[in-house]
Amino acid sequence: MSALPEQPVVHESGIPMYLVREGSGTAERGARDTVGGWPFLPAGEPWPVCFCGERMVLFFQLDIPVDIAVFGGEHLLVFQCPAHNDAVSADGGSEQLPERFWDRPPQRYHSEGAFWRIMLHRDDTTPSDEVDSYLLPKPLEVGPATERITVWSLGDALLDGRPADELFAARGNGVDEFKLGGVPCWAQARESYTCPCGAELVFVCQLPKDTGFEKHSHQPAQNLTFHSDQYGLFLGNMLYIFACPARCHPAAAWPVNQN
Repeated sequence: MSALPEQPVVHESGIPMYLVREGSGTAERGARDTVGGWPFLPAGEPWPVCFCGERMVLFFQLDIPVDIAVFGGEHLLVFQCPAHNDAVSADGGSEQLPERFWDRPPQRYHSEGAFWRIMLHRDDTTPSDEVDSYLLPKPLEVGPATERITVWSLGDALLDGRPADELFAARGNGVDEFKLGGVPCWAQARESYTCPCGAELVFVCQLPKDTGFEKHSHQPAQNLTFHSDQYGLFLGNMLYIFACPARCHPAAAWPVNQN
């Protein structure tokens, strides 16, 4: 008789995690959790510009809830060029990133430079005078949720004495949602990266595959789009944002793409 397939184990963890949902209506200037809108940029940082010279699109910005480890209380902003749309990859799934990787990323693909900008800060800045011109400004709602971690095989790991949350987070996948904090839901093998300052990057945020953001009707369709009325990040791949816990630069964040 053949052996029965191993069944997954689901652990309801206490790791802080917040789901992100698009709200109704239009975001106004001063709103901090938005698709598009008026960005709250770090002090001294201009609106990001792609290596090609195009001003980048503000895809979303969010205040990170204070109980999320490492980055709680900070403001996250995610930009990408309206003309360039590609997947991003370093060489291998575990990588020492080069100096100023946010400007000069390691590339397996063909981009001449960084066509995205991801920033984190806790500066007391005011919203930009200019609104993003590509995406409809929409409010985002951030709400607490339970991070359910699925593991297919624990083996003898329960014998090593680690807390259950730590054990499951090291071996399993969290929920496949647009979320802040929690545990990544890896589509492929897990990846890790080290900042040039020496700190290991920490998980911040996840977007599921083909997450789209509605554009203004007068703007052109995005290159290599998965939806003619929406713009997406990194060809619509799963996106996992990792950032430097030492905060060596507001843009010291790396977008991991999988599908």
